[in-house]
Amino acid sequence: MRLLFAGTPEVALPSLRALLDHPVHEVVAVLTRPDARSGRGRTRTRTPSPVAELALAAGVEVLRPAKPSEPEFLARLAELEVDCAPVVAYGALLREPALGMPRHGWVNLHFSLLPAWRGAAPVQHALLHGDDVTGASTFRIGPGLDDGPVYGVLTERVRPDDTSGALLARLAEAGAPLLVATLDGIADGSLRPQPQPAEGVSAAPKLTAADGGIAFDQPALGIDRRIRACTPDPGAWTTFRGERLKLGPVTATGRDDLGPGELASGRTEVLVGTATTAVRLGTVQPPGKRAMPAVDWARGVRPAAADRLGTA
Repeated sequence: MRLLFAGTPEVALPSLRALLDHPVHEVVAVLTRPDARSGRGRTRTRTPSPVAELALAAGVEVLRPAKPSEPEFLARLAELEVDCAPVVAYGALLREPALGMPRHGWVNLHFSLLPAWRGAAPVQHALLHGDDVTGASTFRIGPGLDDGPVYGVLTERVRPDDTSGALLARLAEAGAPLLVATLDGIADGSLRPQPQPAEGVSAAPKLTAADGGIAFDQPALGIDRRIRACTPDPGAWTTFRGERLKLGPVTATGRDDLGPGELASGRTEVLVGTATTAVRLGTVQPPGKRAMPAVDWARGVRPAAADRLGTA
């Protein structure tokens, strides 16, 4: 089939690579978000997305409309006469008439077991809510939010130390063959999508910087889940002496003699109390500095007995 691949960040690269290497399907163009601006003042530059960089290196046409509803993009999409448009983390809403233009529609690789975690942040919400198993689904995009009929699924066990970044990277690699198999089945007519069940629907809206705020008067289990869900994006943080302190993942301990936010620093570890048991800090990042081991940070700031990490 002639394909238009839609995607933007690094998580889309395994799927794009698999389709570029496919012996039958042909990626005739790539749709991605406009180049991102970086830097300040006169030194500001525009950086192409990871998908754009890979496509350009492969000699594939790159389309970067501000919105996929722009007349210029729709005209080019019609000229390309694509059979199908696979999508992996494109980052913009697709509407008619674009949805109806590919002969077999737009097929999304979504990183959850639909109908669970429909939305922009399925992996983060799976970790935040303590799911033991997650996965990926391919489905045909319609006018609703991730509610189209499903072609195929795969499952992935959530590891105790998974961050959203680590889990998403695994799902991206495992999901690429699923997307390829879905397109193969569509091409030879052996695969038909099935409607999603009405039960088990849950929403996964994008997490904001505020969602990464950690209050140590909460239970250790919830703190652990929230930090891992927000790592690396949008980032977990708390407060220390009135300033934000970024946090890496923590580990649980059996110690229960520290009050919420109370610090206990030693030569090899820094513990902080919660509403249940203390947790061991991993890396922290003070304002204007690089991330560092918590023991190095504590050695520099020398927490006093009255110092606390943030509480609600």
